[in-house]
Amino acid sequence: MAADSIARIAQDLGLAAASVRATVALLAEGATVPFVARYRKEQTGGLDEVQIRDIDEKRVYYAELLERRATILESIRTQNKLTPELQKRIEDAWVKSELEDLYLPFKTKRRTRAMIARERGLAPLADAILAQGGGNPSALAGPFVKGEVADIAAALAGARDIVAETIADRADVRARVRKVYKSEGVVTSTRVKSKTQVPTKFETYYDYKEKLDRLPSHRYLALRRGEAEGVLRVGVDIDQPRTAQSLYGVAGIRPQSALANELRLAVDDAVDRLLCPSIETEVSGDAKLRADVEAIEIFAENLKKLLLAAPLGQRVVLGIDPGQRTGCKCVIVDATGKLREHTLVNLVAGPAALEHARKTVAALLTKYEPYAVAVGNGTHGRETEDFVRKVVADEKRTPIVVPVSESGASVYSASDVAREEFPDLDLTVRGAVSIARRLQDPLAELVKLDPKVIGVGQYQHDVSQPLLKKKLEEVIESCVNAVGVELNTASASLLEHVAGLGPTTAKKIVKHRDDKGPFTSRAALKDVAGIGPKAFEQCAGFVRVRGGAHPLDGSAVHPERYALVERIAKEQKVPLKNLVGKPELVARIPWSSYVSPEVGIPTLEDIAAELSKPGRDPRDAFEPPRFRDDVRKMEDLKPGMELEGVVTNVTAFGAFVDVGVHQDGLVHVSQLADRFVRDPHEVAKVGDRVKVRVLEVDMPRKRISLTARSGGGGKK
Repeated sequence: MAADSIARIAQDLGLAAASVRATVALLAEGATVPFVARYRKEQTGGLDEVQIRDIDEKRVYYAELLERRATILESIRTQNKLTPELQKRIEDAWVKSELEDLYLPFKTKRRTRAMIARERGLAPLADAILAQGGGNPSALAGPFVKGEVADIAAALAGARDIVAETIADRADVRARVRKVYKSEGVVTSTRVKSKTQVPTKFETYYDYKEKLDRLPSHRYLALRRGEAEGVLRVGVDIDQPRTAQSLYGVAGIRPQSALANELRLAVDDAVDRLLCPSIETEVSGDAKLRADVEAIEIFAENLKKLLLAAPLGQRVVLGIDPGQRTGCKCVIVDATGKLREHTLVNLVAGPAALEHARKTVAALLTKYEPYAVAVGNGTHGRETEDFVRKVVADEKRTPIVVPVSESGASVYSASDVAREEFPDLDLTVRGAVSIARRLQDPLAELVKLDPKVIGVGQYQHDVSQPLLKKKLEEVIESCVNAVGVELNTASASLLEHVAGLGPTTAKKIVKHRDDKGPFTSRAALKDVAGIGPKAFEQCAGFVRVRGGAHPLDGSAVHPERYALVERIAKEQKVPLKNLVGKPELVARIPWSSYVSPEVGIPTLEDIAAELSKPGRDPRDAFEPPRFRDDVRKMEDLKPGMELEGVVTNVTAFGAFVDVGVHQDGLVHVSQLADRFVRDPHEVAKVGDRVKVRVLEVDMPRKRISLTARSGGGGKK
């Protein structure tokens, strides 16, 4: 990448040019973001994943801009209109909108009123108006009344069309109007009468105004959704007459000129007919993009917290998908998530069915001794929990009973991934397996789903889908590689997100494992078709082979540093296998003495941390939520009641909390803390356990209002 682009990226992001240059080079060579962030800290100056992704985004932006710049220069050059001054202005433009403004006068346009006027020979009259010289307008227009120009008024009108387009095509004029829209624009919405004869969810916006630069993303997206559904008309308004007046001087109006009024009329027309519609569309698009980015960032943050939720770990789990009409689907999954047994019980079909259910669950508890029972939190979930708790108590068993979110479980059940895993199972049984596995390892199970069905987003179907897809893929990649993946138990759905791999290679790894048995080392990955030196370099540090051929195969130490660690162990006179997992020995190593041109202190610190706690999981320890036993449905809630709940979603306007009644309550941003909170993410994260107090229960609308302010508690 050109040096000026590197400098521009460094300036935009406030980073050292050397760090940007090294990062850009690594990314251009095909390195992945997780790999660069973890294993190339010396080159990048210790940049984190967010900074590296920002660099990558800017790198793409400026690459596209440079390509577009070259196209524009060539286009203008072929028209023989490229002056040295214009070329310099184009080469100095580093914003795409500025570049397009400069190109606009030379761009091929559809047939315009100005073009028609030029064809009728009115360009000299337009030049006279722009020059603001002397002469009576009618007298100047007289010679042009011929052919298709019917009279003097038509001649002057056509000339003004040319002038208006000339002014509207000026980059400096467009920049001025754009600035007005961004600083003074007011978003307005009105209702479409034919679509609002009955109540709608957009009633708040039937007659609405708010400054564009103050409008929160969630409100702008709500307005755009109302517009998309044909309920609202949405626009961005400015004071057009005042904006036009501010351009009179720029256009060169001379009050003493007899042609001053003609130029004034042309400027007014340019603003009303050409500039405002064009710039309004542009700033509306920019506002939508900003709102999209904010909403996507919220979704990404929520998804990250959900994916990194505390796992129960490799323990046997009894999973139950509650059901009234069709019964409760019960499954046993072993410590690795493999299905061992499944059955069906019914809790509402009478005493005989209930006794059968009790005996069946008791038998499963006796036979498999599960560590936990995962119960889906959908309809009939709390009742099913109560039933299981009673059976556990009666049988004097010890498993914990945990409600687990069912969001997306039905989507997984019908997915290709589920069909490949369990081709002979009913959809409902697959759903129960998913619920059990979510408790064992949320990350490993949730990566099988399209994140949009998990239910932690805000206006996720209204935002740019390509942007959303890219961001969520980045979040999943980041989470998977932060935790690491056990090579011999991971599904293809999990492996495909490991740095350097992908769906095709992941399936090949699983097939190789099925055909030839478990991997005995990281190095054995090289035997899989499609994993060459580059792919191995990228993925090796993020996969684990516990009990592998090399003592470090179960850690995050990259194989490229095995020789260094072996040398360190030898010089410390300690067998390498005895050094792994021994923090007291690791602490005695003089790490600074091992600094070299290839390996610096950052990498050595990472190696030391891994030797102390090899393959450590960055996620919190599991702790089950606790709901009140006397609160099972919305009707049980009363204002003032204090509850413990779990944050299920965080939006720009507040946080949703599950308090165990099958309907999440909203803690509005104004109720999240005793202090002012601008961004709910400051104080609330998905998965947080919080204490709240009920403010209001709206049964008809199925809405619960909660507070976390004093008297209602806060984050635990």
